[in-house]
Amino acid sequence: MDVSLTLWVLTIVGLSALIAVDFFIGRKPHDVSIKEAGIWTVVWIVLAGLFGLGLLVFGGGQAGGEFFAGFITEKSLSVDNLFVFVLIMAKFAVPSQYQQRVLLVGVLIALVLRAIFIAAGAAIIASFSWVFYLFGAFLIWTAWKLIQEARAEEHDEEYEENKLLKAAERRFGVADRYHGTKLWIQQNGKRVMTPMLVVMLAIGTTDVLFALDSIPAIFGLTQDPYIVFTANAFALMGLRQLYFLIGGLLKKLIHLSYGLSIILGFIGVKLVLHALHESGVHVPEISIPVSLGVICTVLIVTTITSLWASRKQEAAEAARKETEGAPQDSIKR
Repeated sequence: MDVSLTLWVLTIVGLSALIAVDFFIGRKPHDVSIKEAGIWTVVWIVLAGLFGLGLLVFGGGQAGGEFFAGFITEKSLSVDNLFVFVLIMAKFAVPSQYQQRVLLVGVLIALVLRAIFIAAGAAIIASFSWVFYLFGAFLIWTAWKLIQEARAEEHDEEYEENKLLKAAERRFGVADRYHGTKLWIQQNGKRVMTPMLVVMLAIGTTDVLFALDSIPAIFGLTQDPYIVFTANAFALMGLRQLYFLIGGLLKKLIHLSYGLSIILGFIGVKLVLHALHESGVHVPEISIPVSLGVICTVLIVTTITSLWASRKQEAAEAARKETEGAPQDSIKR
Protein backbone atom coordinates (compact mmCIF):
# COMPACT_ATOMS: atom_id res chain seq x y z
CA MET A 1 0.00 0.00 0.00
CA ASP A 2 1.07 3.55 -0.75
CA VAL A 3 0.26 5.20 2.58
CA SER A 4 0.66 8.98 2.73
CA LEU A 5 1.94 10.90 5.74
CA THR A 6 -1.54 12.40 6.13
CA LEU A 7 -3.10 8.93 6.48
CA TRP A 8 -0.45 7.93 9.02
CA VAL A 9 -1.19 11.04 11.08
CA LEU A 10 -4.97 10.55 10.86
CA THR A 11 -4.61 6.89 11.89
CA ILE A 12 -2.47 7.72 14.92
CA VAL A 13 -4.80 10.55 15.92
CA GLY A 14 -7.82 8.25 15.55
CA LEU A 15 -6.22 5.49 17.64
CA SER A 16 -5.18 8.06 20.26
CA ALA A 17 -8.77 9.34 20.42
CA LEU A 18 -10.07 5.79 20.99
CA ILE A 19 -7.52 5.27 23.76
CA ALA A 20 -8.51 8.60 25.34
CA VAL A 21 -12.19 7.58 25.33
CA ASP A 22 -11.28 4.22 26.87
CA PHE A 23 -9.20 5.98 29.54
CA PHE A 24 -11.92 8.55 30.27
CA ILE A 25 -14.61 5.88 30.73
CA GLY A 26 -12.41 3.78 33.00
CA ARG A 27 -10.67 6.68 34.77
CA LYS A 28 -12.24 5.87 38.14
CA PRO A 29 -10.58 2.86 39.81
CA HIS A 30 -13.06 0.00 40.08
CA ASP A 31 -13.42 -3.76 39.78
CA VAL A 32 -14.12 -4.61 36.14
CA SER A 33 -17.18 -6.84 35.75
CA ILE A 34 -17.50 -9.62 33.18
CA LYS A 35 -20.25 -7.60 31.48
CA GLU A 36 -18.10 -4.48 31.14
CA ALA A 37 -15.12 -6.49 29.90
CA GLY A 38 -17.33 -8.36 27.43
CA ILE A 39 -18.85 -5.19 25.99
CA TRP A 40 -15.49 -3.51 25.49
CA THR A 41 -13.96 -6.67 24.02
CA VAL A 42 -16.74 -6.75 21.43
CA VAL A 43 -16.28 -3.00 20.77
CA TRP A 44 -12.56 -3.37 20.03
CA ILE A 45 -13.12 -6.42 17.82
CA VAL A 46 -15.86 -4.61 15.88
CA LEU A 47 -13.61 -1.56 15.45
CA ALA A 48 -10.82 -3.80 14.17
CA GLY A 49 -13.28 -5.49 11.81
CA LEU A 50 -14.51 -2.14 10.47
CA PHE A 51 -10.93 -0.98 9.95
CA GLY A 52 -10.13 -4.20 8.09
CA LEU A 53 -13.20 -3.77 5.90
CA GLY A 54 -12.08 -0.22 5.17
CA LEU A 55 -8.71 -1.54 4.01
CA LEU A 56 -10.54 -4.15 1.94
CA VAL A 57 -12.62 -1.48 0.18
CA PHE A 58 -10.00 1.22 -0.29
CA GLY A 59 -6.78 -0.81 -0.30
CA GLY A 60 -7.91 -3.96 -2.07
CA GLY A 61 -8.34 -7.61 -1.14
CA GLN A 62 -4.61 -8.15 -0.52
CA ALA A 63 -4.38 -5.38 2.08
CA GLY A 64 -7.62 -6.43 3.80
CA GLY A 65 -6.59 -10.08 3.92
CA GLU A 66 -3.16 -9.23 5.30
CA PHE A 67 -4.68 -7.07 8.04
CA PHE A 68 -7.14 -9.76 9.19
CA ALA A 69 -4.45 -12.47 9.11
CA GLY A 70 -2.08 -10.21 11.06
CA PHE A 71 -4.72 -9.10 13.56
CA ILE A 72 -5.85 -12.66 14.33
CA THR A 73 -2.24 -13.82 14.69
CA GLU A 74 -1.29 -10.94 16.98
CA LYS A 75 -4.50 -11.37 19.01
CA SER A 76 -3.83 -15.07 19.54
CA LEU A 77 -0.20 -14.44 20.48
CA SER A 78 -1.27 -11.66 22.88
CA VAL A 79 -3.49 -14.12 24.77
CA ASP A 80 -0.29 -15.92 25.76
CA ASN A 81 0.86 -12.61 27.29
CA LEU A 82 -2.05 -12.80 29.71
CA PHE A 83 -0.49 -15.77 31.50
CA VAL A 84 2.48 -13.57 32.40
CA PHE A 85 0.26 -10.60 33.24
CA VAL A 86 -1.53 -12.76 35.82
CA LEU A 87 1.85 -13.65 37.38
CA ILE A 88 2.88 -9.97 37.44
CA MET A 89 -0.36 -8.92 39.13
CA ALA A 90 0.16 -11.62 41.77
CA LYS A 91 3.85 -10.78 42.22
CA PHE A 92 3.12 -7.11 43.00
CA ALA A 93 -0.17 -7.82 44.81
CA VAL A 94 -2.04 -5.26 42.71
CA PRO A 95 -5.44 -4.40 44.26
CA SER A 96 -8.25 -5.51 41.95
CA GLN A 97 -9.66 -1.98 41.54
CA TYR A 98 -6.31 -0.73 40.17
CA GLN A 99 -5.62 -3.57 37.74
CA GLN A 100 -7.44 -1.93 34.83
CA ARG A 101 -5.32 1.25 35.17
CA VAL A 102 -2.12 -0.82 35.34
CA LEU A 103 -3.03 -2.71 32.19
CA LEU A 104 -4.08 0.41 30.28
CA VAL A 105 -0.79 2.25 30.85
CA GLY A 106 1.26 -0.94 30.54
CA VAL A 107 -0.29 -1.71 27.17
CA LEU A 108 0.34 1.87 26.00
CA ILE A 109 4.03 1.49 26.89
CA ALA A 110 4.06 -1.81 25.00
CA LEU A 111 2.44 -0.19 21.96
CA VAL A 112 5.07 2.58 21.80
CA LEU A 113 7.90 0.06 22.15
CA ARG A 114 6.36 -2.15 19.46
CA ALA A 115 6.09 0.83 17.11
CA ILE A 116 9.86 1.26 17.46
CA PHE A 117 10.35 -2.46 16.76
CA ILE A 118 8.11 -2.27 13.69
CA ALA A 119 9.96 0.76 12.29
CA ALA A 120 13.30 -0.99 12.80
CA GLY A 121 11.99 -4.23 11.27
CA ALA A 122 10.63 -2.43 8.21
CA ALA A 123 13.95 -0.64 7.67
CA ILE A 124 15.93 -3.88 7.97
CA ILE A 125 13.61 -5.74 5.57
CA ALA A 126 13.85 -2.92 3.02
CA SER A 127 17.66 -3.07 3.12
CA PHE A 128 18.40 -6.77 3.59
CA SER A 129 16.16 -9.38 1.96
CA TRP A 130 18.15 -12.19 3.57
CA VAL A 131 16.66 -11.20 6.94
CA PHE A 132 13.62 -13.34 6.00
CA TYR A 133 15.81 -16.41 6.46
CA LEU A 134 16.73 -15.17 9.94
CA PHE A 135 13.11 -14.36 10.86
CA GLY A 136 11.90 -17.73 9.54
CA ALA A 137 14.54 -19.72 11.43
CA PHE A 138 13.84 -17.74 14.60
CA LEU A 139 10.09 -18.44 14.42
CA ILE A 140 10.65 -22.16 13.85
CA TRP A 141 13.02 -22.22 16.84
CA THR A 142 10.47 -20.27 18.93
CA ALA A 143 7.77 -22.76 17.94
CA TRP A 144 9.91 -25.63 19.20
CA LYS A 145 10.70 -23.74 22.41
CA LEU A 146 6.96 -23.14 23.02
CA ILE A 147 6.32 -26.88 22.80
CA GLN A 148 9.11 -27.57 25.28
CA GLU A 149 7.73 -24.94 27.69
CA ALA A 150 4.21 -26.34 27.36
CA ARG A 151 5.47 -29.79 28.34
CA ALA A 152 7.37 -28.34 31.28
CA GLU A 153 4.29 -26.30 32.34
CA GLU A 154 6.43 -23.18 32.82
CA HIS A 155 3.35 -20.97 33.14
CA ASP A 156 3.25 -22.02 36.79
CA GLU A 157 6.59 -20.32 37.51
CA GLU A 158 6.85 -17.09 39.48
CA TYR A 159 7.47 -13.84 37.61
CA GLU A 160 11.06 -12.59 37.78
CA GLU A 161 11.77 -8.89 37.33
CA ASN A 162 13.97 -8.00 34.36
CA LYS A 163 17.28 -6.14 34.68
CA LEU A 164 15.84 -2.84 33.43
CA LEU A 165 13.14 -2.89 36.10
CA LYS A 166 15.62 -3.77 38.86
CA ALA A 167 17.91 -0.93 37.75
CA ALA A 168 15.02 1.58 37.87
CA GLU A 169 14.07 0.40 41.36
CA ARG A 170 17.65 0.82 42.60
CA ARG A 171 17.97 4.25 40.99
CA PHE A 172 14.72 5.82 42.18
CA GLY A 173 13.57 3.63 45.09
CA VAL A 174 10.09 2.19 45.58
CA ALA A 175 7.43 3.06 48.17
CA ASP A 176 6.38 0.30 50.55
CA ARG A 177 2.70 0.44 49.58
CA TYR A 178 0.25 1.62 46.94
CA HIS A 179 -0.89 5.25 47.06
CA GLY A 180 -4.03 5.09 44.93
CA THR A 181 -3.17 5.67 41.28
CA LYS A 182 -0.18 7.92 42.04
CA LEU A 183 3.03 7.01 40.22
CA TRP A 184 5.46 9.12 42.30
CA ILE A 185 5.40 10.26 45.94
CA GLN A 186 7.66 12.14 48.35
CA GLN A 187 9.10 9.80 50.98
CA ASN A 188 11.67 10.95 53.57
CA GLY A 189 12.37 14.01 51.43
CA LYS A 190 13.05 11.92 48.31
CA ARG A 191 10.90 11.40 45.23
CA VAL A 192 10.32 7.65 44.80
CA MET A 193 8.29 5.40 42.53
CA THR A 194 5.12 3.75 43.77
CA PRO A 195 4.43 0.05 43.20
CA MET A 196 1.80 1.23 40.69
CA LEU A 197 4.49 2.65 38.38
CA VAL A 198 6.71 -0.40 38.86
CA VAL A 199 4.01 -2.85 37.81
CA MET A 200 3.08 -0.66 34.81
CA LEU A 201 6.71 -0.77 33.67
CA ALA A 202 6.76 -4.52 34.28
CA ILE A 203 3.74 -5.04 32.00
CA GLY A 204 5.11 -2.76 29.27
CA THR A 205 8.69 -4.04 29.20
CA THR A 206 7.69 -7.70 29.51
CA ASP A 207 5.59 -7.33 26.37
CA VAL A 208 8.78 -6.42 24.47
CA LEU A 209 9.96 -10.00 24.95
CA PHE A 210 6.75 -11.25 23.33
CA ALA A 211 7.26 -8.77 20.49
CA LEU A 212 10.47 -10.58 19.59
CA ASP A 213 8.38 -13.38 18.08
CA SER A 214 5.11 -11.57 17.27
CA ILE A 215 6.75 -8.85 15.13
CA PRO A 216 8.65 -11.32 12.89
CA ALA A 217 5.46 -13.40 12.73
CA ILE A 218 3.35 -10.59 11.31
CA PHE A 219 6.13 -9.56 8.92
CA GLY A 220 5.80 -13.10 7.64
CA LEU A 221 2.22 -12.27 6.65
CA THR A 222 2.75 -8.74 5.34
CA GLN A 223 5.71 -6.45 4.77
CA ASP A 224 3.54 -3.31 4.87
CA PRO A 225 4.52 -1.26 7.98
CA TYR A 226 1.09 0.41 8.07
CA ILE A 227 -0.75 -2.92 8.26
CA VAL A 228 1.79 -4.31 10.75
CA PHE A 229 1.33 -1.30 13.04
CA THR A 230 -2.47 -1.12 12.90
CA ALA A 231 -2.88 -4.89 13.38
CA ASN A 232 -0.63 -4.72 16.46
CA ALA A 233 -2.44 -1.63 17.76
CA PHE A 234 -5.92 -3.16 17.57
CA ALA A 235 -4.70 -6.48 19.02
CA LEU A 236 -3.00 -4.77 21.98
CA MET A 237 -5.69 -2.19 22.76
CA GLY A 238 -8.29 -4.86 23.39
CA LEU A 239 -5.93 -6.86 25.58
CA ARG A 240 -6.93 -5.13 28.83
CA GLN A 241 -10.59 -6.10 28.52
CA LEU A 242 -9.64 -9.59 27.39
CA TYR A 243 -7.62 -10.00 30.60
CA PHE A 244 -10.74 -9.53 32.73
CA LEU A 245 -13.01 -11.45 30.36
CA ILE A 246 -11.07 -14.70 30.06
CA GLY A 247 -8.86 -14.43 33.15
CA GLY A 248 -10.64 -17.41 34.70
CA LEU A 249 -10.47 -19.38 31.47
CA LEU A 250 -6.71 -19.05 30.93
CA LYS A 251 -5.91 -22.21 32.88
CA LYS A 252 -8.40 -24.10 30.73
CA LEU A 253 -6.60 -23.19 27.49
CA ILE A 254 -4.06 -25.93 28.16
CA HIS A 255 -3.31 -26.54 24.48
CA LEU A 256 -2.85 -22.86 23.57
CA SER A 257 0.95 -23.07 23.51
CA TYR A 258 0.77 -26.02 21.11
CA GLY A 259 -1.55 -24.07 18.81
CA LEU A 260 0.68 -21.00 18.89
CA SER A 261 3.73 -23.14 18.17
CA ILE A 262 2.00 -24.54 15.07
CA ILE A 263 1.11 -21.00 13.90
CA LEU A 264 4.64 -19.68 14.49
CA GLY A 265 6.19 -22.72 12.80
CA PHE A 266 3.84 -22.34 9.83
CA ILE A 267 4.69 -18.64 9.42
CA GLY A 268 8.39 -19.48 9.84
CA VAL A 269 8.17 -21.91 6.91
CA LYS A 270 6.25 -19.27 4.94
CA LEU A 271 9.05 -16.77 5.55
CA VAL A 272 11.76 -19.22 4.43
CA LEU A 273 9.80 -20.01 1.24
CA HIS A 274 9.39 -16.27 0.61
CA ALA A 275 13.13 -15.72 1.11
CA LEU A 276 13.95 -18.53 -1.32
CA HIS A 277 11.54 -17.04 -3.85
CA GLU A 278 13.18 -13.62 -3.48
CA SER A 279 16.56 -15.30 -4.07
CA GLY A 280 15.34 -16.65 -7.40
CA VAL A 281 14.60 -20.22 -6.29
CA HIS A 282 11.40 -21.62 -7.80
CA VAL A 283 9.41 -22.68 -4.74
CA PRO A 284 5.68 -22.40 -4.01
CA GLU A 285 4.61 -19.42 -1.87
CA ILE A 286 1.80 -19.59 0.66
CA SER A 287 -0.99 -17.13 -0.10
CA ILE A 288 -2.75 -14.93 2.46
CA PRO A 289 -6.12 -16.80 2.16
CA VAL A 290 -4.32 -20.08 2.92
CA SER A 291 -2.47 -18.47 5.83
CA LEU A 292 -5.70 -17.03 7.23
CA GLY A 293 -7.43 -20.42 6.92
CA VAL A 294 -4.60 -22.28 8.67
CA ILE A 295 -4.40 -19.75 11.52
CA CYS A 296 -8.17 -19.78 12.16
CA THR A 297 -8.39 -23.58 11.95
CA VAL A 298 -5.53 -24.08 14.40
CA LEU A 299 -7.04 -21.63 16.91
CA ILE A 300 -10.51 -23.20 16.70
CA VAL A 301 -9.19 -26.76 17.07
CA THR A 302 -6.86 -25.71 19.90
CA THR A 303 -9.70 -24.03 21.82
CA ILE A 304 -12.04 -27.01 21.40
CA THR A 305 -9.44 -29.61 22.44
CA SER A 306 -8.32 -27.43 25.39
CA LEU A 307 -11.84 -27.09 26.78
CA TRP A 308 -12.52 -30.79 26.24
CA ALA A 309 -9.29 -31.82 27.99
CA SER A 310 -9.93 -29.37 30.84
CA ARG A 311 -13.40 -30.78 31.37
CA LYS A 312 -11.98 -34.31 31.52
CA GLN A 313 -9.37 -33.21 34.06
CA GLU A 314 -12.00 -31.52 36.23
CA ALA A 315 -14.23 -34.62 36.09
CA ALA A 316 -11.29 -36.87 37.03
CA GLU A 317 -10.32 -34.54 39.88
CA ALA A 318 -13.91 -34.48 41.19
CA ALA A 319 -14.09 -38.28 41.03
CA ARG A 320 -10.78 -38.59 42.88
CA LYS A 321 -11.93 -36.26 45.68
CA GLU A 322 -15.20 -38.15 45.95
CA THR A 323 -13.34 -41.46 46.21
CA GLU A 324 -10.96 -40.09 48.86
CA GLY A 325 -13.88 -38.72 50.87
CA ALA A 326 -15.93 -41.93 50.73
CA PRO A 327 -14.02 -43.90 53.45
CA GLN A 328 -14.21 -40.95 55.83
CA ASP A 329 -17.95 -40.74 55.35
CA SER A 330 -18.22 -44.50 56.04
CA ILE A 331 -16.24 -44.15 59.30
CA LYS A 332 -18.49 -41.32 60.47
CA ARG A 333 -21.56 -43.43 59.77
